[in-house]
Amino acid sequence: MRVAGIMSGTSLDGVDVAIVDIEGRRIKTVAFLTTPYTSAMRRAILDVSNATTTTASISRLSFRLGETYAKAVLQICRRHRVALDSIDLIGCHGQTIYHESGRNTLQIGEAAVIAERTGIPVVSDFRTRDIAAGGQGAPLVPFVDYLLFRHRSRNRVALNIGGIANITAISKKGEVVAFDTGPGNMVIDALTVIHTKGKQTFDRGGRLAAAGRVDQELLDRLLEDPYYARRPPKSVGREQYGAEFVQRLLDSKLPLPDLISTATTLTAATVSIGLSRFAPACEELIVSGGGSHNPQIVGRLAAFLPNVAMATSADYGIDVDAKEAIAFAILASQTWRRRPSNLPSATGARRSVVLGKITY
Repeated sequence: MRVAGIMSGTSLDGVDVAIVDIEGRRIKTVAFLTTPYTSAMRRAILDVSNATTTTASISRLSFRLGETYAKAVLQICRRHRVALDSIDLIGCHGQTIYHESGRNTLQIGEAAVIAERTGIPVVSDFRTRDIAAGGQGAPLVPFVDYLLFRHRSRNRVALNIGGIANITAISKKGEVVAFDTGPGNMVIDALTVIHTKGKQTFDRGGRLAAAGRVDQELLDRLLEDPYYARRPPKSVGREQYGAEFVQRLLDSKLPLPDLISTATTLTAATVSIGLSRFAPACEELIVSGGGSHNPQIVGRLAAFLPNVAMATSADYGIDVDAKEAIAFAILASQTWRRRPSNLPSATGARRSVVLGKITY
């Protein structure tokens, strides 16, 4: 199958589309494109994300996002000269506006609009069936990490640093443990927007973190959160690391560069804690996501993990920015074939289930 995967995550930087050819376990990326969100779209999403809002705002934004996703698919086809009718299926994660682990979740972005504009069937709303089966609804990418990175003689961990950071630990025996470690770029991005008065939406090259200093007292307080010691399965989102969390940091009255530097170390430290507690046999860490471009995150992580070999997913043929879009293309293909694609060991579900809903 040729499948287009659409991903827009908690970092709210834009829409990632990957067009992937899938033949058995062989995955070939045909094209990848990121379409940045406009500042107006980013603001509209934030206004309905874990916020007091109106049903009208949510409904209107869901249809507006459907149009945005459809345009992103059409744009990648034009730019990379991929015939639209060569695509068999679209997998769309949607934009998460609320996620209460194990209880409920809400992703918006109307699939019917995407199907109507492209003429291609769409698989969407992946997380809800796992929650119905007793799971957290996240993380779902571990199924794909297992397919892509399992090694028979090495214990590997796939780390994705998006808005939230999450790991998939894959033992050489094939056992999988996966969970969200804590914040990825989300807190850093929010502080960067404030510090630059909206001129930057992320800490490019980690320069702001490098200019600040880590406040150890604040970092120690943040690391006392019982989430980091809780056994998986577990997941977090904007509900834990959104506006209220950022305001707590601002209330410390520390200079913003110091807050950015401290938040950067928090990301690295919580990944390290997650590995040491729940994947101590890790021999190789394979990093992907936007955070892999931040040398301050990567460097501080390497300092925490001196005995672990580090690589990026690009070293294994998977673009670091495209991995999650590729993942939802693969998950969609599983749904189309009526095959389960959650990992109960990762989500805590009672059983494996077929994920998503199909819009023909």
